[in-house]
Amino acid sequence: MESQRSNSSGERRILVLTGASRGIGHATVKRFGSAGWRVIACSRQPFPENCPWEGGQDDHVQVDLADPADTLRAIEEIKSRLPDGKLHALVNNAGISPKGPGGARLSSIDTALSDWQKVFQVNFFAPIMLARGLKEQLHATKGAVVNVSSIAGSRVHPFAGAAYATSKAALASLTREMASDFGPMDVRVNAISPGEIDTSILSPGTDKIVETLPMRRLGTPEEVAKAIYFLCTEASSYVTGAELHINGGQHV
Repeated sequence: MESQRSNSSGERRILVLTGASRGIGHATVKRFGSAGWRVIACSRQPFPENCPWEGGQDDHVQVDLADPADTLRAIEEIKSRLPDGKLHALVNNAGISPKGPGGARLSSIDTALSDWQKVFQVNFFAPIMLARGLKEQLHATKGAVVNVSSIAGSRVHPFAGAAYATSKAALASLTREMASDFGPMDVRVNAISPGEIDTSILSPGTDKIVETLPMRRLGTPEEVAKAIYFLCTEASSYVTGAELHINGGQHV
């Protein structure tokens, strides 16, 4: 059963997760942890002394994903923490979306080149760097990669900035390329595309969007975490190259 701490071979499953500190990432840690997985969380912040997770500091990797050199360093650190060189899943959840004064949306005209570069480094380049750097460890378990895209990647969004939106569109396309390239290694690669999810970073005016949704409500981080979990387990063993929309029908 998926709720057991180990799989059929008796080994405890391991997830590497970026962006674990809040919202969808926080819910994902809880979902996998409740199923007995070990979760190695990657964050820009140092290890918090009041961290509630079971593994504590041994399962925390501090890394600045906006820095390619630091990302490469973190990959080696992650490898050193994997027993027998095995990793069962990688979830690329970290993402940044810079705002203008007063939280204003930054358009393609207003976004500084330095912001474009930083956003793409975190939202697009870091996921492929991590997956390539950990490909042998994922191959060893016939593991899975989940890239967290966004509904903003397929349509102009009233709050998500241009750099964020285009980086997420690129990530969705990258997912298809990765599925093709990693498939012969028995590694599945999929994406999820959340819509309006009830987290601390919701923008004012989201309620107007919710009124137009077929389900007439926000999604919860827990609902997104369940979808991520599905894509990392045997329940989705023949699913790869897919983009799962989690948006209450916002895309229809």
